[in-house]
Amino acid sequence: MDIRKIYSRNAAFQKFEVLRTNRNKRYKYGEFLVEGVRNINEAAGSGWEFTSLIYDGEKSLSGWAREILGTVKTRVNYELTGELMEEISGKQDTSELLAIVRMRRDDPARLVLSPVPLLMLFDRPSNRGNLGTVIRSCDSLGADGLLLTGHGVDLYDPEVVGASMGSFFRLPSVRMTDNDALFQYIDGLRAKYPDFQVVGTTAHREKRITQVDFTRPTLLLIGNETEGLSRAFKEKSDVLATIPMSGRSCASSFNVGCAATVFLYEAVRQRMQALSV
Repeated sequence: MDIRKIYSRNAAFQKFEVLRTNRNKRYKYGEFLVEGVRNINEAAGSGWEFTSLIYDGEKSLSGWAREILGTVKTRVNYELTGELMEEISGKQDTSELLAIVRMRRDDPARLVLSPVPLLMLFDRPSNRGNLGTVIRSCDSLGADGLLLTGHGVDLYDPEVVGASMGSFFRLPSVRMTDNDALFQYIDGLRAKYPDFQVVGTTAHREKRITQVDFTRPTLLLIGNETEGLSRAFKEKSDVLATIPMSGRSCASSFNVGCAATVFLYEAVRQRMQALSV
């Protein structure tokens, strides 16, 4: 194993910094920074490709960290000083281990769909925490995958990965920047699944989610936190659905992460009920 020791803010250390902070450089390298025991465990357990592991060469490592270093295949690992490790860690209590992981290709063909697919699309997410929450909810409630469209926060931002609590590495997520390619993909799903439906979400009073048949193959569309779904996606939807709000509430809508979770839960509830009949 190639181990390189870093004692200064050299070129290698500067690369770690840009992987944390610079979206364009992340995509140039095709790599991103991963921090946290659960995230590293899930990345390793889900077969993601590791480039490097980074750790403090001046302190004794835990059994977990030693096991990861001994079992996860990498190209080169880095020993940092405690000061540099504290600087690169994004946590208040410095992590003892960070990882550099390879991105996966943005190709919807790599989504493995169930016999009755349940997919979600998030259009132009603008908040890292919300995107991480949506990823976590999709994973928790058994969605087949997540599609991301438009110019929004970076899927591979460390805050997004961290907010997903490990689900990032379990849920297949694909960025689709070309709407024409996306609509071709949706048309392909319609051809493969004759009763396939696209359900757009809206805060305006449309069809209640309990009135939508989610036992059908479904693509759920959720929109930007401020602007909602774009007109193009509303027009592509077979139905627009809304979560009914209490008439006594001053809230006009849910946070997008909460709304996505409610929609997914309703879909799963209907599917479980149909199986029990």
